[in-house]
Amino acid sequence: MIGMATKQLYRSPRGKIFGVATGLAEWRDLPADPVRLIVFLSILFTGFFPGALIYLVAALIIPMNPERGSETHYHREDDDSISDSELKAKYEKLKRKVEKMESEILDKERDWDQRFKGNGD
Repeated sequence: MIGMATKQLYRSPRGKIFGVATGLAEWRDLPADPVRLIVFLSILFTGFFPGALIYLVAALIIPMNPERGSETHYHREDDDSISDSELKAKYEKLKRKVEKMESEILDKERDWDQRFKGNGD
């Protein structure tokens, strides 16, 4: 119980709407989907207005999780370290893969068209 007392409540960036329900789930180590369902049902059964107002106030008061934001920032810095020539090479490689897949798909379609036309004669 001591570990739970030191854990702070934050909104989660992985949340669907403002991250309040997901933040509550992470705060109490619960699965996010049932918590979202409970929050949705309580908003629905309170006549929408009081529940939605409480949810919006919670979204304004509860801070965003700072640890999640730093992870996202780290990935951005990692992406910036790629040079333009490396990025262009990756783009060209992906483009060739897509073109190859498109040609394979179109060839299979032509094959099926020829089979159906051949059987119909």
